[in-house]
Amino acid sequence: MRVFVAGATGAIGRPLIPRLLEAGHEVTALARAPDKARGLEEQGVEAALADAFDREGVREAVVGARPEVLIHQLTALPQRMNPRKYAEAVGPTSRLREETAPYFLSAAREVGARRVIFQSISFMVAPAGPPVLDETAPVSDDPVARATVAMERYVNSAEALEGVVLRYGFFYGPGTWYAPDGLMAELARKRQLAVIGSGEGRSSFIHVDDAAAATVLALDHGKPGIYNITDDEPVAQREWVPELARLLGARKPRHLPAWLVRLLVGRYFVLMGTQLRGNANAKARAELGFEPRLRHWREGFAEVFGSDRERAKTAA
Repeated sequence: MRVFVAGATGAIGRPLIPRLLEAGHEVTALARAPDKARGLEEQGVEAALADAFDREGVREAVVGARPEVLIHQLTALPQRMNPRKYAEAVGPTSRLREETAPYFLSAAREVGARRVIFQSISFMVAPAGPPVLDETAPVSDDPVARATVAMERYVNSAEALEGVVLRYGFFYGPGTWYAPDGLMAELARKRQLAVIGSGEGRSSFIHVDDAAAATVLALDHGKPGIYNITDDEPVAQREWVPELARLLGARKPRHLPAWLVRLLVGRYFVLMGTQLRGNANAKARAELGFEPRLRHWREGFAEVFGSDRERAKTAA
C-alpha cells in the first residue's frame, strides 16, 4: 500500500515509519529540511521536501506520491514548557491542525486516496459526566481545544474520503514529555510536579509504540470515524504522580490546593488534576483490533522510567 506521512520525524512518527516499512508499505514522508529528508531516505522512505504551511508545496508532494492512505501526524510541541504558558506552548500544534488539514484533505482527494488518518487528542472531552468517557462524549469548548475540534470536523465531513481520527491519550516513551529525559520527569525530580486538589482528574496514557501500532491498524481496519487510542486503565493524578516520582527516585510530590495552582500556573493544570475525564478504548479494540502491548499505565511507567531509577542508584 502506498502511504504518505506528514509528521514522520515526530514522537509518534519515529516508531511509525519502521512499522509501516516492516508491514511492506511504500512510504513517502513530508520533510521540511534536507537533513530530515536524508534521515528518512536512509530508512528506506521516499522524502518529499515541503513546508507544511505551503499549500502548493504540500499538494505537489502528495500528488507526486499518489498515496492510497494519507497520515497526518504533524505537531510542534516544545521539548520544555513554562506551565504558565501552556496555551502558548500548544498554539503552534493547534495551528498546524486547523490550518493545514483542509489542503492535505484536498490533495488526498485529488489523487484519489482511499483513506486519511489524522492525529487528535483524547483529553479534550468536556469535564462532565462519568469518570471515563467514550468517543460520543461532548468535547470541551475551551479555546485551546477549538482548533483540534475544527480539524476533526474537516476530517469527519471530508467528501470522497474515509476520514479516520485517532484521539491519542497522553504519549509516554522516547521523544515525549513523559520520558526519562522529558518535561514531566524533570518537574518530578525538582519536586515541581504536584498532586492538585482532589487529584481525581483522570489521565489516559498510551506508549508511543502502541500508538504507532494502532495507526498501522487504522490503514485498513475500522469504519470512518473517531477512535480513542489509549491504554486500558485511565488513572487519577493522585496515583500516577507519586508513582512516577517513586520510579525516578525523586522526593514524594507535594499536594497543593487547586486555588493556589490556579493562581501560580493557570486553570489548565487544575483541570487536569481535578476534573479531567479518562477515555475508553473499547471502540478501537472492537473495530481496529487494537490491543496495546502495555495495557496498564503502571506497567508502562515501570518499563519506561524504572530503568532510569536504576541508573540513578548506580550513579549514587
